[in-house]
Amino acid sequence: MTASNLNQQLTKYLTDAHSIEQQALAQMRLAPRIAGNPAIAAVFSDHLSETQDHERLIAERLEARDAKPSKVKDAAGTVTGLGFAAFAFAQPDTPGKLVVHAFSYEHMEEAAYDLLGKLADRAGDTTTVQIAGRVGAQERAMGERLAGCFDTAVEAALSRRGAVDLDKHLNRYLADAHAIEAQALVLLGRAPGLAGADELAAVYAAHRDETEQHQQMVATRLDERGAKPSMLKDAALRLGALNWGAFFGAQPDTPAKLAAFAYAFEHLEIGAYELLARVAGRAGDEPTARIASTILVQENAAAAAIRSLFDVALDATLLGLSVTAGG
Repeated sequence: MTASNLNQQLTKYLTDAHSIEQQALAQMRLAPRIAGNPAIAAVFSDHLSETQDHERLIAERLEARDAKPSKVKDAAGTVTGLGFAAFAFAQPDTPGKLVVHAFSYEHMEEAAYDLLGKLADRAGDTTTVQIAGRVGAQERAMGERLAGCFDTAVEAALSRRGAVDLDKHLNRYLADAHAIEAQALVLLGRAPGLAGADELAAVYAAHRDETEQHQQMVATRLDERGAKPSMLKDAALRLGALNWGAFFGAQPDTPAKLAAFAYAFEHLEIGAYELLARVAGRAGDEPTARIASTILVQENAAAAAIRSLFDVALDATLLGLSVTAGG
């Protein structure tokens, strides 16, 4: 196929980026109201103006390319963003859930702009390369600011809890970790077949083996504490993972979208274990803190491995679509 097909794909990535920003805008507008802590609220408020700038830059770039944002994608992004905020608000530990899910989302945006920049470079669109680099750097910086809120989020969630409540709260965090690993197992079980490249498939398969170990470690710790995983949470997140698997299988650019999502999901796990380690420390539960720290090393390594293969994921996507810059 021709260079025009590569540019068509780039326009699709720009419309995806615009819908991502619509979702982010919905989150950034609501998050300060439910953050439960002024310092956390300020982080979200500060990023709102950046997000508005990101949306404007992408809209302008689409216009320059004689294209428009997708109304359907934008509407879906807005609804999803509102749903995210509602989910966090409904949790008993809203500050923690809000920060962790936003931390994951910022890394999803970082991945999206990294891939956008790589695709723009292949298409020879230097303006989009520059915009993607600028916005991606700000998303990465926001992720770092949110990581700096982990202690504050735990403090805000636990400030009114006594020793007994703290012990129960730690069990809930362990049950949440078990459910996240249940979701990860389903995703990673399907990922090698959708990876589009042997290197990516190998990373997904290797991390699935680690994930089985993580879930067993968490299950054992729950048992030692006289508690159990939540069957409801495990089932709900497994179902969600199955839905995501079906979604990725239906996409025309599966390898790239899957890699970006897997990178973000690793940061959801990273955030969850960062909070678990802190809650365990406050509860004086050293074994749980050590488990969280051990798992964190492997989750961070998996995220780094996936990110290092974004070029491979994009090449696999373009190959699958028969999109080239030449004839």
